[in-house]
Amino acid sequence: MLTIVMIMICGIGTGYLLRNKKMGAIGRIITALIWVLLFLLGIEVGGNPRIVNGLQTLGLEAIVLTIGGCAGSVLFAWALWRYVSAKEAKAHHQEGGEA
Repeated sequence: MLTIVMIMICGIGTGYLLRNKKMGAIGRIITALIWVLLFLLGIEVGGNPRIVNGLQTLGLEAIVLTIGGCAGSVLFAWALWRYVSAKEAKAHHQEGGEA
């Protein structure tokens, strides 16, 4: 656990030091790595007979939590997108009004 925390702190420090640099490819790299991690997680789950055999007994609670988590993520991502878009539109409108 300490190793994970230290890696995260190193990443935060690196990000802080490089915050003024243009790194356009970082977003694509992060997306690709997330896809790889999800794939590897799927392999790990699929290879675990205890999990695979227990899939049919997960129950309603697990399904509700999954749907609720996904719905909450979508809702808050949409709300954040609207908030950021509104801020950008307001800033753009103010810049246009001054010119």
